[in-house]
Amino acid sequence: MKAAHSEVEAAQPVNPGETLRQAREARGWEIAEVASQLNLTSQRLVQIEDGAFDKLPGHTFARGYIRAYAKLLGMDQARLVLEFDQFTGSNAVGSNVQSLGRIEEPVRYSQRILRFVSFALLLALAGIGFYWWQERAERFAEESAAIGIEHVEVEGADGTTQIHPLDEPEDQAVLAAQDSTELELSTTTEEPEIVAESEPAEEPAQTAVAEQPVAAAEPAPDQIESEAPAPAVQQVAAGEGVVQLSFSADCWTQLTDASGKVLYSGLKRAGESLELTGKAPMELRLGFARGAQVRYNGEPVDVSPFTTGETARLKLGSQ
Repeated sequence: MKAAHSEVEAAQPVNPGETLRQAREARGWEIAEVASQLNLTSQRLVQIEDGAFDKLPGHTFARGYIRAYAKLLGMDQARLVLEFDQFTGSNAVGSNVQSLGRIEEPVRYSQRILRFVSFALLLALAGIGFYWWQERAERFAEESAAIGIEHVEVEGADGTTQIHPLDEPEDQAVLAAQDSTELELSTTTEEPEIVAESEPAEEPAQTAVAEQPVAAAEPAPDQIESEAPAPAVQQVAAGEGVVQLSFSADCWTQLTDASGKVLYSGLKRAGESLELTGKAPMELRLGFARGAQVRYNGEPVDVSPFTTGETARLKLGSQ
């Protein structure tokens, strides 16, 4: 009876996964730790130890897992593979069982391909980013150049620098006043030549006498301005002032009182005048300073010390 019982025990196959589990627990290793070293998931390692080899991808792979697991634990690989064949009823004769390193080779190969593709994508993104940055830098340079052409810097008498666009009314008035001044100068220069050519060599005395009043009727603009009486100044309250402007040429004008209120801002034509009352001190800006005569509370004001180029900026009524 004892002999028959021994034969039954010998005929019963042994699960190699159970043997491996006992060896792992004897070493005090956790499932996750061993699975990481074998490049397996914890679930796959539990299936091996439970003997659920039918859930693995084929007996060939299962043998490779058993062999690699036994090698990691320092056990006899051939004995455990034989136990696996007996437990599963498979025939290992003539089979070329690959190691787990070769089984995992396709996975590692795919990982290398993934890394290469990721590196190529990073290079492509870097190239696109550099191209975008270069285009943006060139566009910014073009815009900066355009801004530099479309604006003019004007330095005021108080040391501040202002930027005026070329299309600002002040600059248009300056250009118009300059053209008007050049036209007047050219007309004044040409008139004596016309009179000299049209005057006959032997002209009666009466003609010369008759023309003298005409010449006297056209005095120079400076003479008219000097002989013109100063306009009367209206009575103002304490802390206020009266600004009187007369224009001999087109001039852009802006007057702001001490409270920041803009009393006037616009283009004044030649021959026009302007009188404004406001809280002192007041700030006066002229686009064409030579074309304007300024009086404050009836007293003439010299704007030349406050003129830069053709523009002037000064304060009236300041202590």
